[in-house]
Amino acid sequence: MKSRSEKVAIIGSGIAGLSAAVRLAVSGKQVVVYEQNAYTGGKVTAFEREGFRFDMGPSLFTLPHLVDELFELAGKAPREYFNYHTHDEVCRYFWQDGTQLTLYPDVERNVEAIRTVFGDASAARVAEYFERARKKYELTAPFFLENSLHKPRTFLTPEVLKVVAEIPKLGLFSTLHQENQGFFKEPKLVQLFNRYATYNGSSPYQTPGIMQMITHLEHGLGTHFPKGGMHEISQSLTRLAEELGVQFELNTRVEELMVEKKRVRGVRVNGRPVLYDQVVCNSDIKHAYQHLLPKSVKRPKKTLAQEPSSSALIFYWGLSKQFETFDLHNIIFSEDYEREFDRIRTNGPFWEDPTVYIHVSNRLEKSDAPEGKDSWFVMVNVPYDQGQDWDKIINKTRTSVIERISKTLGCPIDTYIEVEEMLTPTAIEQRTSSIGGALYGTSSNERLAAFLRHSNKSSSVKGLYFCGGSAHPGGGVPLCLLSGKIAAEWLNEDTQHAKSH
Repeated sequence: MKSRSEKVAIIGSGIAGLSAAVRLAVSGKQVVVYEQNAYTGGKVTAFEREGFRFDMGPSLFTLPHLVDELFELAGKAPREYFNYHTHDEVCRYFWQDGTQLTLYPDVERNVEAIRTVFGDASAARVAEYFERARKKYELTAPFFLENSLHKPRTFLTPEVLKVVAEIPKLGLFSTLHQENQGFFKEPKLVQLFNRYATYNGSSPYQTPGIMQMITHLEHGLGTHFPKGGMHEISQSLTRLAEELGVQFELNTRVEELMVEKKRVRGVRVNGRPVLYDQVVCNSDIKHAYQHLLPKSVKRPKKTLAQEPSSSALIFYWGLSKQFETFDLHNIIFSEDYEREFDRIRTNGPFWEDPTVYIHVSNRLEKSDAPEGKDSWFVMVNVPYDQGQDWDKIINKTRTSVIERISKTLGCPIDTYIEVEEMLTPTAIEQRTSSIGGALYGTSSNERLAAFLRHSNKSSSVKGLYFCGGSAHPGGGVPLCLLSGKIAAEWLNEDTQHAKSH
């Protein structure tokens, strides 16, 4: 007699939830995904206005093999479902004194570009910097990112012994800013490489130097952009999951995680209980403990006490003109980076001197804007929501951003804005349940932040698993794909173990 397949509920259809759903469906589970919004993808969604298409969330795509892996696992040819451009530029950088620099996914080209702009002395250590970033990434990624840090056996491998031996060189005891200052005397280069702390919502003046490894993702492994936009990552995975039999319940908010005798029993939806064998929670960790789990469940105090990551204020502008000065990714730096991050941390007037990120998707996806026009995603890092007067902040920030971009381009860009939408920290929280609209769950400003992220398996409720930006290994598309993988594999291991005993 064929045994009954387990029923698994997934709360949330963000990238991590979709990753887990595909893996669990492939392993034979009956999977139902509950999503409070009318669409799947969480932060990886999009919208269109008057011929302009905008990705609302992440705009950088690295490690495409992590998406391909899900199609291959399901026995599908990835290119029949999901395709992407590989770009030959990483980013164009602009400073307010008129200095400009373009960097590439090629160390030799970067050395030459930095030599041309900043001279031989600045270029002398660039290759060594990228090499060190590569070594840090290759040494630690299999350990910190691809495995659970909450399984004892993770620490009993030869790879971990190598990591332990290299700890003094990893930069765990210095900040990213200190690491960068040790390499470069040119302040603009220190600022440029400091920016990688923002990839997980942290400050370069607080996050550990090991975060140098993030530069390897772009400059060593390359940057890409999905055909159809970032939105296609979530939508192609949704289509794959549906082909595998995954059921999506959209516009459906889970009201409670039902727990009985320290075991998950299911979820409460629309006032009624629905029973499941296991539950994977792709909701923000703090939201899960505040609103979904019964008060009787033990709280992980250290994890919940961690500071949320930064948030963002995003302007989506459809412009009536193309500005070829900008490529796919562009950064206009603030005059005083340290003061900017201090103001973000303390809720000071960060809008007075913001660093501005501009993503022009129609450089690669021509249909994202009408001919002769531009589709801009313009982002400024801001604090997570703590009750600030966002209407006042938005007006001041918008003015500063327009002034900053207009100065860089040498023309008043506000006269060309014909479509405008925006996304605020409060709206991010409403749409994704991330506390305060924090983009990456918790910040990585503490030295051992990687160890303090919530485990992918509950230690106090049997049958409950976690994935997403606030769980291990962290936020951003690649890490969320890995988070869903770790959670799903752990659930499957537990299921197999239970069957064999």
